[in-house]
Amino acid sequence: MTGWEAADRELLVRLDGALELAARRAGSHLACRPGCIECCIGPFPITALDAWRLRRAFGELEARDPSRAEAIRRRAEMAAALMRADFPGDPQTGILAGEAEAAERFFERHAALPCPLLDPATGLCELYEARPLSCRTFGLPVRIGSEDLPPCRLCFRQASAAEIEACRVVIDPEGIEDRLLAEAEDAESVIAFALIGIFAPEPRLGS
Repeated sequence: MTGWEAADRELLVRLDGALELAARRAGSHLACRPGCIECCIGPFPITALDAWRLRRAFGELEARDPSRAEAIRRRAEMAAALMRADFPGDPQTGILAGEAEAAERFFERHAALPCPLLDPATGLCELYEARPLSCRTFGLPVRIGSEDLPPCRLCFRQASAAEIEACRVVIDPEGIEDRLLAEAEDAESVIAFALIGIFAPEPRLGS
């Protein structure tokens, strides 16, 4: 395991530990359950680190279960084909670029498109352990930098503002993700382009 991989593992362990604690505090206010696909519909930006993690896990799945991986690849190719025409960036590299308003319109237009990793039969994520950070943090109220993001609309429906704040999690206060992204391509894309290899950034430093 390289130093880069070890740091990413540390990031995930710390993040998942914090989220687990927050979920215990939230209790019945948290609606997230296996099979709930609220956060699995519609594309969203992923970082180079997210893409690297997904492609690594997808390669392992291809070796272990080729037929399952092929089904994912077909779904990713279908999603990519739908998004190419109005992609706000370079569809050849999968890199998002341009004005924020154009990206916002793009994500709104494709808001009903299921994630390629969503198993339509079970409602579960096919690469759950390698899911992007946005997927991991969805549901709970989180703080990223100086920005407080609200919880999922299905969660905390009967909770007071104080109860919500008591469950808020500060995401990566040590800045591990920022340090890792400094060693990778500084770009964002979407999951479908990462899975089919269009967006395939690698860390510049692997030690």
